[in-house]
Amino acid sequence: MGESLPPRAGERIPRRTPPDFEELGDEYGVTTGIFHGGFLNVAINDSNQYGPHAMIALLGVVAIITGLALLAMWII
Repeated sequence: MGESLPPRAGERIPRRTPPDFEELGDEYGVTTGIFHGGFLNVAINDSNQYGPHAMIALLGVVAIITGLALLAMWII
């Protein structure tokens, strides 16, 4: 990491090199594809093509935890 690609004509900000990406075959569905590379690795590092799906699931988990914490604060 930390390496950058040479800028194209008209660009001033260099782009970073693309991360390692594992293309899964058609035999993997969404849930098996997410858990194949590890849930957090796929959601945060976008290690395969199911990264956006895993990020939305992670958003749902965080929202549920936040909602339960706020509900507990309201009850107490």
